[in-house]
Amino acid sequence: MLIVLSPHIRLWRAACAAAGRFGELATDLVFPPVCMACRRAVGTDGALCPSCWGRMRFIERPFCERLGVPFAQELGAEGLLSPEAMAQPPVYSRARAVVCYEDGPARGLVHRLKYHDRLEVAPAMGAWMARAGGELLAQADLLVPAPLHPTRLFRRRFNQAAELARAVSRQSGVPMEAQALIRRKRTSPQVGLSKSQRALNLQGAFVAPEAMRPRLEGKRIVLIDDVITSGATLNAAARALRRAGAADVDALAFARVVAFGL
Repeated sequence: MLIVLSPHIRLWRAACAAAGRFGELATDLVFPPVCMACRRAVGTDGALCPSCWGRMRFIERPFCERLGVPFAQELGAEGLLSPEAMAQPPVYSRARAVVCYEDGPARGLVHRLKYHDRLEVAPAMGAWMARAGGELLAQADLLVPAPLHPTRLFRRRFNQAAELARAVSRQSGVPMEAQALIRRKRTSPQVGLSKSQRALNLQGAFVAPEAMRPRLEGKRIVLIDDVITSGATLNAAARALRRAGAADVDALAFARVVAFGL
């Protein structure tokens, strides 16, 4: 029932917001704020309950400055690179993410947005991303969401990466260009593929339209996605942006898969 009513709830909240403080009180009476992950009662919209907050594994330094993957222990120095980043440098310059992608609230938030049309979680997720990627956004000229293939976009009706990019743009003031990249290749699902198979699956999947090239040339771009797994999607997208003339490409996601022990 909540999924069916969510568009009506968003319309109600928008109308009440226009009514000021009285509208906010009316909204809380009709639709009390709940935890974005578990739906327990909380004090404000766009928040997590104490239990879910405590189970979020936020990514903080020390981490690999290139991949943004946390190290298992304090190494006493900044600017360090992981063995993976040195052995297989990504196409993008730097990647940052808010949390580790694992069972629990982080995965639940990604799934609510991606598979259950719960667009109301995007603003809070985007706000966290804007903080986690502050150093990238301070130097950025443009945000570009990782695109979906048209057939997948038709089925899903929205691109979760674009929703997150809009939220990050509102928080950071960096403009977003949703049409900077198109996904011209309908790839097989990445689940279950090895890192090399993922890269091969995405080879040539993205291209920047000719009309977009003047907007990309010489720009510092931040790619936006919901989850970084192997980095294959972001590598393929970054390669397409560099071919279109981008001066530099960084990556920012809400979550990333982490193999601890680096």
